[in-house]
Amino acid sequence: GDDLLRQAARPLDLPAEEPAARRLVDRLSATLVRLDELHPFSKGVGIAAPQLGVVRAVAVVRPPDRDAEPVVLLNPRVVDVSPDTDEQYEGCLSFFDHRGLVPRPLRLDVEHAQWDGSRIITSFEFGMARLVAHEIDHLEGRLYLDRMTPGVPLVPVEEYRESGRPWRY
Repeated sequence: GDDLLRQAARPLDLPAEEPAARRLVDRLSATLVRLDELHPFSKGVGIAAPQLGVVRAVAVVRPPDRDAEPVVLLNPRVVDVSPDTDEQYEGCLSFFDHRGLVPRPLRLDVEHAQWDGSRIITSFEFGMARLVAHEIDHLEGRLYLDRMTPGVPLVPVEEYRESGRPWRY
């Protein structure tokens, strides 16, 4: 599976591939629902198609606010980032047993496709910026380990003390 996670995802041809894209989004969304039943992620959670073995540029992010609609990212591309960053612990569904301290921008602007192929730009801040950046990294074949400051160790999940707490901003 790790080799799949290191591949850049192929973009969707929208609107021609809309039915396949909707099926993939449904599959990603259903996976997040099942995961949430096993482990309620208080910080929000996301999943990218390559994590399910499908190397296409699709990801779904569930915000920390349970009542908010999940964010669907089709062919996303970061077009601007805040110069202001912070470091917070992140985990990954692909290797669940560790957490790592990852620097990320506090805001990012993402250009992404709509079902009809048109493109829009959405701004994400703080925790949502972190979640979205993590998933876009997956679509580019990058893992959060690649973003960690050299020399900073991973923390085994048994030693991680911030589960169930929101990120601090």
